[in-house]
Amino acid sequence: MDESSNSIETQRHSASHVMAEAVLQLFPDAKFAIGPAIEDGFYYDFDLPRPLTPDDLPVIEDQMRKIVAQNSAFIRREVSKDEARVLFAGQPYKLELLDDLEEGHVSVYTQGAFTDLCRGPHVASAGQVGAFKLLRTAGAYWRGDESRPMLQRIYGVAFPTAEELESHLAMLAEAAKRDHRKLGKELDLFSIHDEIGPGLVCWHPNGALVRQLIEDFWKAEHQKRGYGIVYTPHIGKLDQWKQSGHWEFYRENLYSPMDLDGQQYLLKPMNCLGHILIFKSRTRSYRELPIRMAELGTVYRYERAGVLYGLTRVRGFTQDDAHIFCRQDQIQSEVEAVVKLAQFMMRTFGFAKYKMVLATRPDKFAGTPDVWEHATAALTAALDSLGLSYEEDPGGGAFYGPKIDVKLADALGRDWQGPTIQVDFNLPQRFDVCYIGEDGSEHLVTMIHRTVLGSMERFFACLVEQYGGAFPVWLSPIQARVIPIADRHVEYARGVEDRLRCAGIRVDVDMRGERMGSKIRDAQMAKVPYMLVVGDKEIEAGGASVRLRSGEDTGLCSIEDIQSRILAAVGDRT
Repeated sequence: MDESSNSIETQRHSASHVMAEAVLQLFPDAKFAIGPAIEDGFYYDFDLPRPLTPDDLPVIEDQMRKIVAQNSAFIRREVSKDEARVLFAGQPYKLELLDDLEEGHVSVYTQGAFTDLCRGPHVASAGQVGAFKLLRTAGAYWRGDESRPMLQRIYGVAFPTAEELESHLAMLAEAAKRDHRKLGKELDLFSIHDEIGPGLVCWHPNGALVRQLIEDFWKAEHQKRGYGIVYTPHIGKLDQWKQSGHWEFYRENLYSPMDLDGQQYLLKPMNCLGHILIFKSRTRSYRELPIRMAELGTVYRYERAGVLYGLTRVRGFTQDDAHIFCRQDQIQSEVEAVVKLAQFMMRTFGFAKYKMVLATRPDKFAGTPDVWEHATAALTAALDSLGLSYEEDPGGGAFYGPKIDVKLADALGRDWQGPTIQVDFNLPQRFDVCYIGEDGSEHLVTMIHRTVLGSMERFFACLVEQYGGAFPVWLSPIQARVIPIADRHVEYARGVEDRLRCAGIRVDVDMRGERMGSKIRDAQMAKVPYMLVVGDKEIEAGGASVRLRSGEDTGLCSIEDIQSRILAAVGDRT
Protein backbone atom coordinates (compact mmCIF):
# COMPACT_ATOMS: atom_id res chain seq x y z
CA MET A 1 0.00 0.00 0.00
CA ASP A 2 1.42 3.43 -0.98
CA GLU A 3 1.09 5.77 1.99
CA SER A 4 3.29 8.53 0.62
CA SER A 5 1.89 12.07 0.60
CA ASN A 6 3.06 15.45 -0.56
CA SER A 7 1.17 17.55 2.01
CA ILE A 8 3.30 20.20 3.68
CA GLU A 9 2.97 18.46 7.06
CA THR A 10 4.21 15.24 5.48
CA GLN A 11 7.13 17.03 3.85
CA ARG A 12 8.11 18.58 7.18
CA HIS A 13 7.87 15.31 9.04
CA SER A 14 9.96 13.66 6.34
CA ALA A 15 12.53 16.46 6.72
CA SER A 16 12.80 15.58 10.41
CA HIS A 17 13.72 12.00 9.43
CA VAL A 18 16.33 13.30 6.99
CA MET A 19 17.75 15.45 9.78
CA ALA A 20 17.84 12.47 12.15
CA GLU A 21 19.74 10.46 9.55
CA ALA A 22 22.22 13.32 9.11
CA VAL A 23 22.74 13.63 12.88
CA LEU A 24 23.34 9.89 13.21
CA GLN A 25 25.91 10.01 10.42
CA LEU A 26 27.75 12.81 12.23
CA PHE A 27 27.21 11.38 15.74
CA PRO A 28 27.05 7.58 15.43
CA ASP A 29 26.45 7.17 19.19
CA ALA A 30 23.42 9.47 19.17
CA LYS A 31 20.18 8.30 20.76
CA PHE A 32 17.11 9.69 19.02
CA ALA A 33 13.67 10.32 20.50
CA ILE A 34 10.83 11.93 18.51
CA GLY A 35 10.66 14.19 15.46
CA PRO A 36 7.22 15.59 14.55
CA ALA A 37 6.13 18.22 12.07
CA ILE A 38 5.11 21.50 13.69
CA GLU A 39 3.76 24.80 12.38
CA ASP A 40 6.15 26.02 9.66
CA GLY A 41 8.66 23.26 10.26
CA PHE A 42 9.85 20.34 12.32
CA TYR A 43 12.11 19.31 15.17
CA TYR A 44 13.85 16.20 16.45
CA ASP A 45 15.07 15.43 19.98
CA PHE A 46 18.45 13.78 20.48
CA ASP A 47 20.62 12.48 23.29
CA LEU A 48 24.09 13.39 22.01
CA PRO A 49 27.65 12.86 23.30
CA ARG A 50 28.28 16.61 23.51
CA PRO A 51 26.28 19.85 23.51
CA LEU A 52 25.56 21.26 20.07
CA THR A 53 26.71 24.76 19.13
CA PRO A 54 25.38 27.14 16.43
CA ASP A 55 28.35 26.08 14.28
CA ASP A 56 26.97 22.53 14.17
CA LEU A 57 23.78 23.50 12.36
CA PRO A 58 25.34 24.34 8.95
CA VAL A 59 27.27 21.05 9.13
CA ILE A 60 24.07 19.09 9.79
CA GLU A 61 22.33 21.01 7.01
CA ASP A 62 25.09 20.11 4.52
CA GLN A 63 24.75 16.46 5.49
CA MET A 64 20.99 16.68 4.99
CA ARG A 65 21.51 18.06 1.48
CA LYS A 66 23.74 15.13 0.63
CA ILE A 67 21.00 12.76 1.80
CA VAL A 68 18.39 14.65 -0.22
CA ALA A 69 20.63 14.44 -3.30
CA GLN A 70 20.76 10.64 -2.93
CA ASN A 71 16.94 10.68 -3.11
CA SER A 72 16.48 7.40 -1.25
CA ALA A 73 12.92 6.11 -1.09
CA PHE A 74 10.92 6.14 2.14
CA ILE A 75 10.00 2.48 2.59
CA ARG A 76 7.29 1.48 5.07
CA ARG A 77 7.24 -1.91 6.78
CA GLU A 78 5.10 -3.48 9.45
CA VAL A 79 7.04 -5.52 11.98
CA SER A 80 6.23 -7.23 15.25
CA LYS A 81 7.15 -5.46 18.46
CA ASP A 82 9.83 -8.11 19.08
CA GLU A 83 11.36 -7.39 15.66
CA ALA A 84 11.19 -3.69 16.40
CA ARG A 85 13.06 -4.18 19.68
CA VAL A 86 15.89 -5.80 17.73
CA LEU A 87 15.87 -2.97 15.18
CA PHE A 88 16.06 -0.35 17.92
CA ALA A 89 18.42 -2.13 20.31
CA GLY A 90 20.60 0.52 21.86
CA GLN A 91 17.95 3.21 21.34
CA PRO A 92 16.32 3.51 24.80
CA TYR A 93 13.80 6.19 23.84
CA LYS A 94 12.44 4.16 20.96
CA LEU A 95 12.26 1.07 23.19
CA GLU A 96 10.24 3.01 25.75
CA LEU A 97 7.84 4.18 23.04
CA LEU A 98 7.50 0.58 21.90
CA ASP A 99 6.58 -0.51 25.42
CA ASP A 100 3.73 2.02 25.42
CA LEU A 101 2.20 0.72 22.19
CA GLU A 102 -0.62 -1.78 22.52
CA GLU A 103 -0.57 -2.97 18.92
CA GLY A 104 1.04 -6.32 18.18
CA HIS A 105 2.63 -4.87 15.06
CA VAL A 106 4.15 -1.44 14.46
CA SER A 107 5.21 0.46 11.38
CA VAL A 108 8.76 1.55 10.65
CA TYR A 109 10.11 3.74 7.84
CA THR A 110 13.52 3.40 6.25
CA GLN A 111 15.24 5.89 4.00
CA GLY A 112 18.87 5.21 3.13
CA ALA A 113 20.61 3.77 6.16
CA PHE A 114 18.15 5.24 8.66
CA THR A 115 15.14 3.43 10.13
CA ASP A 116 12.64 5.04 12.47
CA LEU A 117 9.58 3.94 14.43
CA CYS A 118 6.81 5.96 12.82
CA ARG A 119 3.15 5.88 11.79
CA GLY A 120 3.83 8.02 8.72
CA PRO A 121 2.93 8.96 6.11
CA HIS A 122 6.04 10.25 4.33
CA VAL A 123 6.94 11.61 0.94
CA ALA A 124 7.94 9.02 -1.63
CA SER A 125 11.64 9.83 -1.45
CA ALA A 126 14.09 12.14 0.35
CA GLY A 127 14.35 14.43 -2.67
CA GLN A 128 10.76 15.58 -2.08
CA VAL A 129 11.21 17.16 1.36
CA GLY A 130 11.30 20.67 -0.12
CA ALA A 131 13.44 23.63 0.91
CA PHE A 132 14.61 23.63 4.54
CA LYS A 133 16.73 25.52 7.03
CA LEU A 134 17.88 24.60 10.55
CA LEU A 135 17.26 27.46 12.96
CA ARG A 136 18.30 26.71 16.49
CA THR A 137 18.76 24.20 19.26
CA ALA A 138 17.03 24.05 22.64
CA GLY A 139 16.84 21.81 25.65
CA ALA A 140 13.78 19.59 26.00
CA TYR A 141 12.98 17.11 28.76
CA TRP A 142 12.11 13.65 27.52
CA ARG A 143 8.31 13.48 27.32
CA GLY A 144 8.10 16.93 28.90
CA ASP A 145 8.94 15.51 32.34
CA GLU A 146 11.48 17.52 34.35
CA SER A 147 12.54 14.35 36.17
CA ARG A 148 13.56 12.72 32.85
CA PRO A 149 16.73 13.27 30.80
CA MET A 150 17.31 16.62 29.13
CA LEU A 151 17.60 16.13 25.37
CA GLN A 152 18.83 18.45 22.64
CA ARG A 153 16.12 19.61 20.27
CA ILE A 154 17.01 20.85 16.79
CA TYR A 155 14.40 23.08 15.15
CA GLY A 156 14.07 23.56 11.42
CA VAL A 157 11.66 25.11 8.95
CA ALA A 158 10.62 23.66 5.61
CA PHE A 159 8.53 24.83 2.67
CA PRO A 160 7.71 23.39 -0.75
CA THR A 161 9.82 25.98 -2.60
CA ALA A 162 12.98 27.97 -1.98
CA GLU A 163 11.03 31.20 -2.56
CA GLU A 164 8.57 30.37 0.22
CA LEU A 165 11.46 29.48 2.52
CA GLU A 166 13.24 32.78 1.81
CA SER A 167 10.02 34.70 2.45
CA HIS A 168 9.57 32.92 5.76
CA LEU A 169 13.19 33.55 6.80
CA ALA A 170 12.73 37.24 6.02
CA MET A 171 9.64 37.25 8.23
CA LEU A 172 11.62 35.56 11.02
CA ALA A 173 14.33 38.21 10.71
CA GLU A 174 11.71 40.94 11.07
CA ALA A 175 10.13 39.07 13.98
CA ALA A 176 13.52 38.95 15.71
CA LYS A 177 13.72 42.75 15.48
CA ARG A 178 10.25 43.00 17.01
CA ASP A 179 10.80 40.38 19.73
CA HIS A 180 9.16 41.79 22.86
CA ARG A 181 11.92 40.37 25.05
CA LYS A 182 14.57 42.28 23.09
CA LEU A 183 12.53 45.49 22.86
CA GLY A 184 11.47 45.17 26.48
CA LYS A 185 15.10 45.56 27.47
CA GLU A 186 15.97 48.22 24.88
CA LEU A 187 12.94 50.39 25.71
CA ASP A 188 13.19 49.75 29.47
CA LEU A 189 9.69 48.25 29.67
CA PHE A 190 9.97 45.20 31.93
CA SER A 191 12.33 42.57 33.30
CA ILE A 192 12.19 39.05 34.74
CA HIS A 193 14.67 38.04 37.45
CA ASP A 194 15.74 34.65 38.75
CA GLU A 195 16.14 36.28 42.16
CA ILE A 196 12.34 36.68 42.31
CA GLY A 197 11.53 33.66 40.18
CA PRO A 198 11.10 32.71 36.53
CA GLY A 199 7.84 33.71 34.91
CA LEU A 200 7.26 36.59 37.36
CA VAL A 201 7.36 40.06 35.78
CA CYS A 202 8.74 43.36 37.09
CA TRP A 203 7.19 46.29 35.23
CA HIS A 204 9.53 49.28 34.75
CA PRO A 205 8.14 52.85 34.68
CA ASN A 206 7.88 52.95 30.86
CA GLY A 207 6.10 49.61 30.61
CA ALA A 208 3.94 50.31 33.66
CA LEU A 209 2.83 53.60 32.11
CA VAL A 210 1.73 51.89 28.88
CA ARG A 211 -0.04 49.23 30.91
CA GLN A 212 -1.79 51.92 33.00
CA LEU A 213 -3.01 53.65 29.83
CA ILE A 214 -4.43 50.36 28.53
CA GLU A 215 -6.09 49.59 31.86
CA ASP A 216 -7.57 53.09 32.27
CA PHE A 217 -9.07 52.86 28.77
CA TRP A 218 -10.33 49.34 29.54
CA LYS A 219 -12.03 50.45 32.77
CA ALA A 220 -13.69 53.47 31.16
CA GLU A 221 -15.09 51.42 28.28
CA HIS A 222 -16.42 48.76 30.63
CA GLN A 223 -18.12 51.30 32.87
CA LYS A 224 -19.80 52.78 29.78
CA ARG A 225 -21.25 49.33 29.09
CA GLY A 226 -22.68 48.72 32.54
CA TYR A 227 -19.87 46.74 34.17
CA GLY A 228 -19.03 47.26 37.83
CA ILE A 229 -15.28 47.21 38.57
CA VAL A 230 -14.46 44.84 41.46
CA TYR A 231 -11.38 43.58 43.31
CA THR A 232 -10.98 40.14 44.89
CA PRO A 233 -8.27 38.53 47.07
CA HIS A 234 -5.19 36.83 45.64
CA ILE A 235 -5.62 33.76 47.86
CA GLY A 236 -8.61 31.72 48.96
CA LYS A 237 -9.46 28.56 50.87
CA LEU A 238 -8.61 25.38 49.00
CA ASP A 239 -12.11 23.99 49.64
CA GLN A 240 -13.52 26.61 47.24
CA TRP A 241 -11.25 25.43 44.44
CA LYS A 242 -12.20 21.83 45.12
CA GLN A 243 -15.87 22.73 44.93
CA SER A 244 -15.34 24.59 41.65
CA GLY A 245 -13.59 21.63 40.04
CA HIS A 246 -10.32 23.46 39.42
CA TRP A 247 -8.48 21.22 41.89
CA GLU A 248 -9.77 18.10 40.12
CA PHE A 249 -9.42 19.20 36.51
CA TYR A 250 -6.54 21.68 36.68
CA ARG A 251 -4.38 20.52 39.57
CA GLU A 252 -1.12 20.20 37.63
CA ASN A 253 -1.26 23.95 36.93
CA LEU A 254 -2.00 25.04 40.51
CA TYR A 255 0.50 25.98 43.18
CA SER A 256 0.79 23.90 46.32
CA PRO A 257 -1.61 24.88 49.12
CA MET A 258 -0.34 26.86 52.12
CA ASP A 259 -1.43 26.26 55.72
CA LEU A 260 -2.85 29.30 57.52
CA ASP A 261 -4.57 29.03 60.92
CA GLY A 262 -5.28 25.35 60.39
CA GLN A 263 -6.85 25.94 56.96
CA GLN A 264 -5.37 25.30 53.51
CA TYR A 265 -5.26 28.27 51.16
CA LEU A 266 -4.41 28.48 47.46
CA LEU A 267 -3.02 31.22 45.23
CA LYS A 268 -5.96 31.92 42.95
CA PRO A 269 -5.70 30.59 39.38
CA MET A 270 -8.96 32.29 38.32
CA ASN A 271 -11.04 35.30 39.39
CA CYS A 272 -14.46 33.71 38.94
CA LEU A 273 -14.99 32.45 42.49
CA GLY A 274 -14.65 35.89 44.02
CA HIS A 275 -17.20 37.26 41.58
CA ILE A 276 -19.59 34.44 42.43
CA LEU A 277 -19.34 35.29 46.14
CA ILE A 278 -19.98 38.97 45.42
CA PHE A 279 -23.11 38.00 43.48
CA LYS A 280 -24.24 35.74 46.32
CA SER A 281 -23.63 38.37 48.99
CA ARG A 282 -27.32 39.27 48.81
CA THR A 283 -30.51 38.07 47.19
CA ARG A 284 -30.79 38.97 43.50
CA SER A 285 -34.00 39.52 41.55
CA TYR A 286 -34.57 38.68 37.90
CA ARG A 287 -35.15 42.42 37.40
CA GLU A 288 -31.47 43.11 38.24
CA LEU A 289 -30.07 40.76 35.62
CA PRO A 290 -27.78 40.86 33.81
CA ILE A 291 -25.17 41.81 36.41
CA ARG A 292 -21.73 42.44 34.90
CA MET A 293 -18.57 42.42 37.04
CA ALA A 294 -15.12 43.23 35.69
CA GLU A 295 -11.71 42.91 37.32
CA LEU A 296 -8.12 43.33 36.27
CA GLY A 297 -7.29 40.39 38.51
CA THR A 298 -3.85 38.88 38.96
CA VAL A 299 -3.81 35.07 39.00
CA TYR A 300 -1.09 32.47 39.50
CA ARG A 301 -0.58 29.25 37.61
CA TYR A 302 2.31 26.84 37.68
CA GLU A 303 3.92 26.59 34.26
CA ARG A 304 6.89 24.30 33.74
CA ALA A 305 10.19 26.11 33.35
CA GLY A 306 10.63 24.76 29.83
CA VAL A 307 7.54 26.54 28.48
CA LEU A 308 8.08 29.97 30.09
CA TYR A 309 8.66 32.62 27.42
CA GLY A 310 8.95 36.35 28.02
CA LEU A 311 5.55 37.84 28.77
CA THR A 312 3.62 35.32 26.69
CA ARG A 313 3.96 32.39 29.12
CA VAL A 314 4.36 33.42 32.75
CA ARG A 315 3.45 32.20 36.23
CA GLY A 316 1.74 35.33 37.51
CA PHE A 317 -0.42 37.41 35.17
CA THR A 318 -3.33 39.82 35.18
CA GLN A 319 -6.48 38.89 33.29
CA ASP A 320 -8.87 41.54 32.01
CA ASP A 321 -11.53 39.34 33.47
CA ALA A 322 -15.28 39.78 33.66
CA HIS A 323 -18.28 37.66 34.53
CA ILE A 324 -21.83 38.25 33.45
CA PHE A 325 -24.63 36.73 35.53
CA CYS A 326 -27.75 36.48 33.42
CA ARG A 327 -30.94 34.58 32.67
CA GLN A 328 -30.92 31.97 29.93
CA ASP A 329 -33.04 34.18 27.65
CA GLN A 330 -30.31 36.86 27.91
CA ILE A 331 -27.36 34.67 26.90
CA GLN A 332 -27.36 35.39 23.18
CA SER A 333 -27.68 39.17 23.51
CA GLU A 334 -24.96 39.29 26.18
CA VAL A 335 -22.56 37.15 24.11
CA GLU A 336 -23.23 39.36 21.09
CA ALA A 337 -22.45 42.47 23.17
CA VAL A 338 -19.19 40.93 24.36
CA VAL A 339 -18.18 40.06 20.79
CA LYS A 340 -18.87 43.65 19.73
CA LEU A 341 -16.83 44.99 22.65
CA ALA A 342 -13.97 42.65 21.73
CA GLN A 343 -14.12 43.85 18.12
CA PHE A 344 -14.04 47.48 19.30
CA MET A 345 -11.02 46.79 21.49
CA MET A 346 -9.17 45.01 18.69
CA ARG A 347 -9.80 47.87 16.26
CA THR A 348 -8.72 50.45 18.81
CA PHE A 349 -5.42 48.70 19.43
CA GLY A 350 -4.73 48.27 15.74
CA PHE A 351 -5.68 44.66 15.04
CA ALA A 352 -7.65 44.65 11.82
CA LYS A 353 -7.38 40.91 11.19
CA TYR A 354 -8.55 38.15 13.49
CA LYS A 355 -10.40 34.87 13.38
CA MET A 356 -13.09 33.37 15.58
CA VAL A 357 -12.70 29.83 16.90
CA LEU A 358 -15.52 27.88 18.60
CA ALA A 359 -13.93 25.47 21.10
CA THR A 360 -16.16 22.58 22.16
CA ARG A 361 -16.33 19.97 24.95
CA PRO A 362 -13.00 18.37 25.95
CA ASP A 363 -12.62 14.73 26.97
CA LYS A 364 -12.35 15.73 30.62
CA PHE A 365 -15.24 18.01 31.55
CA ALA A 366 -17.60 19.02 34.33
CA GLY A 367 -21.35 18.82 33.97
CA THR A 368 -23.48 16.79 31.58
CA PRO A 369 -23.39 16.52 27.76
CA ASP A 370 -26.87 18.11 27.58
CA VAL A 371 -25.67 21.18 29.45
CA TRP A 372 -22.67 21.43 27.14
CA GLU A 373 -24.85 21.19 24.06
CA HIS A 374 -27.05 23.99 25.37
CA ALA A 375 -24.05 26.24 26.08
CA THR A 376 -22.43 25.49 22.71
CA ALA A 377 -25.70 26.24 20.92
CA ALA A 378 -25.88 29.65 22.65
CA LEU A 379 -22.39 30.60 21.44
CA THR A 380 -23.14 29.34 17.95
CA ALA A 381 -26.37 31.32 17.79
CA ALA A 382 -24.56 34.52 18.77
CA LEU A 383 -21.88 34.05 16.11
CA ASP A 384 -24.49 33.26 13.47
CA SER A 385 -26.63 36.23 14.46
CA LEU A 386 -23.66 38.56 14.00
CA GLY A 387 -22.88 36.98 10.64
CA LEU A 388 -19.37 35.99 11.72
CA SER A 389 -17.51 33.09 10.17
CA TYR A 390 -15.65 30.84 12.57
CA GLU A 391 -13.58 27.70 12.80
CA GLU A 392 -14.27 24.84 15.18
CA ASP A 393 -11.77 23.49 17.70
CA PRO A 394 -13.21 20.12 18.79
CA GLY A 395 -12.34 19.41 22.42
CA GLY A 396 -10.73 22.82 22.95
CA GLY A 397 -13.18 24.14 25.54
CA ALA A 398 -12.45 24.78 29.22
CA PHE A 399 -13.46 22.01 31.61
CA TYR A 400 -16.56 23.95 32.69
CA GLY A 401 -17.84 25.23 29.35
CA PRO A 402 -17.38 25.83 25.61
CA LYS A 403 -15.83 29.06 24.45
CA ILE A 404 -15.20 31.44 21.59
CA ASP A 405 -11.50 32.15 21.18
CA VAL A 406 -10.39 35.13 19.10
CA LYS A 407 -6.99 34.81 17.44
CA LEU A 408 -5.39 38.15 16.61
CA ALA A 409 -3.16 38.46 13.54
CA ASP A 410 -0.26 40.86 14.08
CA ALA A 411 1.63 42.95 11.51
CA LEU A 412 3.60 39.85 10.47
CA GLY A 413 0.52 37.65 10.13
CA ARG A 414 1.22 35.65 13.29
CA ASP A 415 -1.68 34.54 15.48
CA TRP A 416 -1.95 35.57 19.14
CA GLN A 417 -4.52 34.45 21.68
CA GLY A 418 -6.88 37.36 22.29
CA PRO A 419 -10.44 37.63 23.64
CA THR A 420 -12.20 34.59 25.09
CA ILE A 421 -15.94 34.16 25.76
CA GLN A 422 -17.26 31.14 27.70
CA VAL A 423 -20.81 30.13 28.60
CA ASP A 424 -20.93 28.24 31.89
CA PHE A 425 -23.86 26.39 33.47
CA ASN A 426 -21.61 24.29 35.71
CA LEU A 427 -20.21 26.71 38.30
CA PRO A 428 -23.68 28.12 39.05
CA GLN A 429 -24.80 24.55 39.82
CA ARG A 430 -21.74 23.79 41.97
CA PHE A 431 -22.13 26.98 44.00
CA ASP A 432 -25.94 27.25 43.88
CA VAL A 433 -25.82 30.69 42.25
CA CYS A 434 -29.46 31.70 41.97
CA TYR A 435 -31.76 34.65 41.42
CA ILE A 436 -35.40 35.05 42.37
CA GLY A 437 -37.52 34.71 39.25
CA GLU A 438 -40.79 36.36 38.29
CA ASP A 439 -42.55 33.34 39.80
CA GLY A 440 -40.97 34.03 43.21
CA SER A 441 -38.80 30.90 43.19
CA GLU A 442 -35.05 30.41 42.81
CA HIS A 443 -33.49 29.82 39.38
CA LEU A 444 -29.88 29.12 38.49
CA VAL A 445 -28.13 31.95 36.71
CA THR A 446 -25.99 31.44 33.64
CA MET A 447 -22.42 32.71 33.89
CA ILE A 448 -20.52 34.15 30.95
CA HIS A 449 -16.78 34.26 31.54
CA ARG A 450 -14.95 36.64 29.21
CA THR A 451 -11.79 38.56 28.50
CA VAL A 452 -11.51 41.11 25.69
CA LEU A 453 -7.72 41.46 25.74
CA GLY A 454 -6.58 38.20 27.35
CA SER A 455 -3.84 38.52 29.93
CA MET A 456 -2.25 41.95 30.23
CA GLU A 457 1.19 40.39 29.94
CA ARG A 458 0.50 38.50 26.73
CA PHE A 459 -1.47 41.40 25.23
CA PHE A 460 1.37 43.79 26.04
CA ALA A 461 3.86 41.44 24.34
CA CYS A 462 1.54 41.29 21.33
CA LEU A 463 1.34 45.10 21.18
CA VAL A 464 5.12 45.48 21.41
CA GLU A 465 5.63 43.08 18.51
CA GLN A 466 2.70 44.44 16.48
CA TYR A 467 4.20 47.94 16.54
CA GLY A 468 7.86 46.96 16.80
CA GLY A 469 8.00 49.00 20.01
CA ALA A 470 6.80 52.16 18.22
CA PHE A 471 3.54 52.46 20.15
CA PRO A 472 0.75 54.69 18.82
CA VAL A 473 1.06 58.23 20.16
CA TRP A 474 -1.66 57.72 22.77
CA LEU A 475 0.26 54.75 24.24
CA SER A 476 3.82 56.07 23.91
CA PRO A 477 5.51 56.52 27.29
CA ILE A 478 7.15 59.73 25.98
CA GLN A 479 5.15 61.44 23.25
CA ALA A 480 7.57 64.28 22.55
CA ARG A 481 11.21 65.02 23.31
CA VAL A 482 12.58 68.55 23.17
CA ILE A 483 16.16 68.65 21.89
CA PRO A 484 18.11 71.90 22.54
CA ILE A 485 20.95 72.38 20.05
CA ALA A 486 23.23 74.13 22.55
CA ASP A 487 23.28 74.97 26.25
CA ARG A 488 21.95 78.49 25.56
CA HIS A 489 18.77 76.92 24.19
CA VAL A 490 18.00 74.86 27.32
CA GLU A 491 15.89 77.52 29.03
CA TYR A 492 13.63 77.84 25.97
CA ALA A 493 13.43 74.05 25.72
CA ARG A 494 12.27 73.93 29.33
CA GLY A 495 9.54 76.43 28.51
CA VAL A 496 8.34 74.32 25.58
CA GLU A 497 8.31 71.29 27.88
CA ASP A 498 6.18 73.12 30.45
CA ARG A 499 3.64 74.26 27.83
CA LEU A 500 3.20 70.80 26.40
CA ARG A 501 3.05 69.12 29.81
CA CYS A 502 0.33 71.55 30.93
CA ALA A 503 -1.64 70.46 27.85
CA GLY A 504 -1.45 66.83 29.03
CA ILE A 505 1.36 65.71 26.73
CA ARG A 506 4.08 63.38 28.04
CA VAL A 507 7.29 65.25 27.23
CA ASP A 508 10.91 65.51 28.36
CA VAL A 509 14.05 67.46 27.45
CA ASP A 510 17.34 65.86 26.36
CA MET A 511 19.80 67.78 28.52
CA ARG A 512 22.88 65.78 27.59
CA GLY A 513 25.91 67.41 26.08
CA GLU A 514 25.75 65.20 22.98
CA ARG A 515 25.58 66.44 19.41
CA MET A 516 22.10 67.10 18.02
CA GLY A 517 22.40 64.22 15.54
CA SER A 518 23.16 61.80 18.37
CA LYS A 519 20.19 63.07 20.38
CA ILE A 520 17.84 62.64 17.42
CA ARG A 521 19.16 59.15 16.72
CA ASP A 522 18.77 58.14 20.37
CA ALA A 523 15.19 59.48 20.42
CA GLN A 524 14.42 57.46 17.29
CA MET A 525 15.90 54.34 18.92
CA ALA A 526 13.66 55.03 21.94
CA LYS A 527 10.66 55.17 19.53
CA VAL A 528 9.69 58.72 20.63
CA PRO A 529 7.00 59.89 18.15
CA TYR A 530 7.93 63.59 18.03
CA MET A 531 11.35 65.22 18.35
CA LEU A 532 11.25 68.98 18.76
CA VAL A 533 14.60 70.58 17.88
CA VAL A 534 15.10 74.11 19.24
CA GLY A 535 17.91 76.54 18.42
CA ASP A 536 18.33 80.24 17.59
CA LYS A 537 15.99 80.09 14.57
CA GLU A 538 13.26 78.28 16.51
CA ILE A 539 13.49 80.66 19.47
CA GLU A 540 13.20 83.67 17.18
CA ALA A 541 10.09 82.13 15.53
CA GLY A 542 8.63 80.97 18.85
CA GLY A 543 8.35 77.36 17.62
CA ALA A 544 10.31 74.15 17.11
CA SER A 545 11.54 72.07 14.17
CA VAL A 546 9.69 68.74 14.19
CA ARG A 547 11.27 65.41 13.37
CA LEU A 548 9.32 62.17 13.44
CA ARG A 549 10.61 58.79 14.60
CA SER A 550 10.21 57.60 11.00
CA GLY A 551 13.02 60.01 10.07
CA GLU A 552 10.73 62.54 8.39
CA ASP A 553 11.58 66.23 8.95
CA THR A 554 8.36 68.27 8.90
CA GLY A 555 10.10 71.60 9.44
CA LEU A 556 9.51 74.58 11.71
CA CYS A 557 6.09 74.70 13.39
CA SER A 558 4.52 76.84 16.08
CA ILE A 559 4.17 75.30 19.51
CA GLU A 560 0.39 75.65 19.20
CA ASP A 561 0.38 73.61 16.00
CA ILE A 562 2.65 70.97 17.49
CA GLN A 563 0.43 70.71 20.57
CA SER A 564 -2.72 70.41 18.45
CA ARG A 565 -1.13 67.78 16.22
CA ILE A 566 -0.07 65.60 19.16
CA LEU A 567 -3.39 65.94 20.97
CA ALA A 568 -5.28 65.07 17.77
CA ALA A 569 -3.23 61.87 17.39
CA VAL A 570 -3.90 61.01 21.03
CA GLY A 571 -7.63 61.67 20.66
CA ASP A 572 -7.89 59.58 17.51
CA ARG A 573 -5.81 56.79 19.08
CA THR A 574 -3.89 56.53 15.81
